[in-house]
Amino acid sequence: MTTEASKSRPALQRTTGRDRDGWFAVLDAWGAADRPYRETAGWLQDEHGLSAWWAQKITVEYEEARGVRAPGSRGDGTYTLTASKSVAAPAQRLYEAFADPTVRGRWLPNAAVRERTMRPGRSARFDWGDGGERVSVTLVPSGATKTQVGVEHARLPSEAAAAEAKAAWRDRLAALKTLVEA
Repeated sequence: MTTEASKSRPALQRTTGRDRDGWFAVLDAWGAADRPYRETAGWLQDEHGLSAWWAQKITVEYEEARGVRAPGSRGDGTYTLTASKSVAAPAQRLYEAFADPTVRGRWLPNAAVRERTMRPGRSARFDWGDGGERVSVTLVPSGATKTQVGVEHARLPSEAAAAEAKAAWRDRLAALKTLVEA
């Protein structure tokens, strides 16, 4: 039974039995700052019974707090951004706007992309440019005529590149919305 007192405790402590400082003390004692991300997350799951989600969240926050990784960076030092937009169009129409190079060129001009995997009406993945960046698109229908478009742009080389790409994706998703809603 959930009491009012337990509801007021932060989710981390309520779910895992420790707050952030408590987990950081455990990780410090274990020497996590000198261990790889996967080893630390695995140890939290195996030795402390945490779910994969909590183990990953705690590990990332710990690494950022201890200076092992820059805030917002991935374990390999690259950056990932996400952008999304609700569009009044069916998912299949949005999928075609990503999959068809001619249509894509109307709202995402001069994009150097190579298709990786495509799931019609659901998702698309691309190599972006020539530097090993990846773009993943997810389409989540909200009824027959509305879709949430989610874009993840991964393997960006710096925080500045991620911020620039985020602004560009916001602009391009607005252009996509204008195109498919016309």
